[in-house]
Amino acid sequence: MTWIRACSVDELDDGDALRLDTTPPIAVFNVEGEFLALADVCTHGQSSLADGYIEGGQVECAWHFAKFDLRTGAALTLPATAPLCTYQVRIDGSDVMVEAPDEN
Repeated sequence: MTWIRACSVDELDDGDALRLDTTPPIAVFNVEGEFLALADVCTHGQSSLADGYIEGGQVECAWHFAKFDLRTGAALTLPATAPLCTYQVRIDGSDVMVEAPDEN
């Protein structure tokens, strides 16, 4: 695993998300000043969760409306049943850093 810079804390507003073009892609979310990261692709379909709807500690897939817990990656509603991988996040100065898998 390698720590990579996702953005600065000022670049991602509360309730917004961004996609990191890593392999696999990672979505980074700002939930009331808490930065969270998980696999970007919905486990039901191939939709980017960074494009989903964020409410509280959940993200809803824009395609089929499956919901996931942003802290644990757990699938909360159908049609998704498989959880998402979560990634550690840390703040380094003003940078949001994500521990991403090493690309092969």
